[in-house]
Amino acid sequence: MAAPFFHIRRIGRCDDAAIAAIIRRVMHEFGASGPGFAIHDPEVDHIAAAYAGQRCAYFVVERGGAVLGGGGIAPLDGGDADTCELRKMYFLPALRGLGAGRALIAVCLDAARAAGFRRCYLETLTGMDAAQRLYERSGFARVPGPIGATGHFGCNRFYLRDL
Repeated sequence: MAAPFFHIRRIGRCDDAAIAAIIRRVMHEFGASGPGFAIHDPEVDHIAAAYAGQRCAYFVVERGGAVLGGGGIAPLDGGDADTCELRKMYFLPALRGLGAGRALIAVCLDAARAAGFRRCYLETLTGMDAAQRLYERSGFARVPGPIGATGHFGCNRFYLRDL
């Protein structure tokens, strides 16, 4: 089997600017830059510190030495203690279609299990169709409405997966 075209590792403070730029670029690409979207979360500029807490993990995906994407897990705001949220998972176009999404989800779900979570939730929106297909192939099922209190009222697609 050939080596992957990418490398997944835990985020470091040196990655904050790259991840913030990726989040902003991708969210604009999909029209998710207005109120009610994760682009406005205070943690965007300080991802490494935001995911340094208990039961949190954030990973970056590198290709050719450049950070091209990332994603993580953290307890679901306003949710029960058994449910985490898959958060801030965004990839630049150069990383898409290489299997990095599937690999990163697997790493995040392993981190969620290790942290003692029993379910994983995520929010997305119409137009992020490839991401939704990835979530469904990764075992997430659509649920009819939001769970918890993320403040992301701009999202209109919601998924949950048992771990």
